[in-house]
Amino acid sequence: MVFRHLLESWHPSLYWYTPRDSMSAYFDEGYAAIRDSMTEPQFRTILSYVIAKVDCGHTSIRASKAYAHYLDTAKLPQFPLILKFWPDTMVVSANLNRRDSVLKRGTLILSINGRTTQQLTDTLFDYIVTDGLNQTGKYQYLSTGLHFSSWYHDIFGYSDSFDIGYRDTSGLTKLTRIPLYDPRADTLRKSLGHTLQPGTGQRPPGPAQRIRPADRRRRKQRELVFIRSLQLDTAGHTAFITLNTFEHGYHLRRFFHHAFTEIKQRQIKNLVVDVRSNGGGDASLSTLLTRYLIDKRFKVADSLYTIRRHSRYDRYINNGFLYDVLTLLASRKRSDGKYHFGYFERHYYSPLHQLHFDGHVYILTGGNSFSATCLFAGALKGQSNVTLVGEETGGGFYGNTAWMIPDATLPITKVRFRLPRFRLVVDRQREKNGRGILPDVEALPTIDAIGKGFDFKTARVKELIRQNADKN
Repeated sequence: MVFRHLLESWHPSLYWYTPRDSMSAYFDEGYAAIRDSMTEPQFRTILSYVIAKVDCGHTSIRASKAYAHYLDTAKLPQFPLILKFWPDTMVVSANLNRRDSVLKRGTLILSINGRTTQQLTDTLFDYIVTDGLNQTGKYQYLSTGLHFSSWYHDIFGYSDSFDIGYRDTSGLTKLTRIPLYDPRADTLRKSLGHTLQPGTGQRPPGPAQRIRPADRRRRKQRELVFIRSLQLDTAGHTAFITLNTFEHGYHLRRFFHHAFTEIKQRQIKNLVVDVRSNGGGDASLSTLLTRYLIDKRFKVADSLYTIRRHSRYDRYINNGFLYDVLTLLASRKRSDGKYHFGYFERHYYSPLHQLHFDGHVYILTGGNSFSATCLFAGALKGQSNVTLVGEETGGGFYGNTAWMIPDATLPITKVRFRLPRFRLVVDRQREKNGRGILPDVEALPTIDAIGKGFDFKTARVKELIRQNADKN
């Protein structure tokens, strides 16, 4: 009951997309499903089903700290296929069993243990959170890392092997059986492969060669290159900025200044900003990037508010007192009874002038584009020199529930869940249809592109740049 009371007391958008009576029915359904002697994953699955009905991508279930530590060290067996999902389609993007010569990258999968793509997604989508009614984010979530493997295990259970229906290279429908992927056995096999001579069982002559781990500075440099990078094509007068987060800790302010200085000095005409893998972060950083590109004054939010400053359930909220103090300092109660973050509702930001980019801007988006990334892309959508390319964002266009997002911890199981405190409406004039930001030019996955590891979205942008150059 603590779970329900916390959401009902604190979540400002609990009934934004799901009516109160429907949400109450989901709470009751979840409570009735609880049984004695449940494992933590079984209990979390019930909570995930209920919380997904809130339709808030920032409100999600997390493992207890003890179980999270167990997962970090246990190296549990996994469903071996990493799949790329889109409507009615699932394609192999990687196979953890590297010796499998049948289910290679690009293979179209028709069924798993008799369940079709539609049956799998219809079931799993009931447990995956998203902003509003967005489906693109759910498809992308299942396509990322081991998320599908984890959810398949929790919902359907694992066996020692799986019957996989697939289409072979000649177009024939076939069935094969594959085993679980055991990372412990794979680690042992790779270790023996590196230390023993093939076919002899003997160590190779000479001293053992150890791979020296990269020092902390080099690891940080590699991480920074992955998080944010600038590439210049001076012959094509094009710059490519890849930005995978708006979180602090990556010197983004310095990076933006350096990048736009280079762009101005090289007289770049086309700028591609890749935020396909950017899950968001600090809105002040997304706002700063917006100011380098936007051509008018803008606000972050028309409204930004929380429904209360404290409740009798605060003891279950991690650092609850600190969040109460921050809410007290930042918000003021209005006539509607809500506590508004008035600064962002009133304040207009202006374009930067010194390093402002006025050429053609192409923003690459996808299902992993979320939260602060949608504030950035949404503010620029519709500007005459800006084109959004790719897929619908996973985050909402109308607004979201986020800003301050503490964890709440349930008292007995210690299962945690994210509990955002502020509802943000970007622009009241936009339609609240539950969708993400739609691209101006779609670039959608294909089986052939996945098989070849082809970056079809970047290719589409380059095609648009060539077409624009030909016109001029």
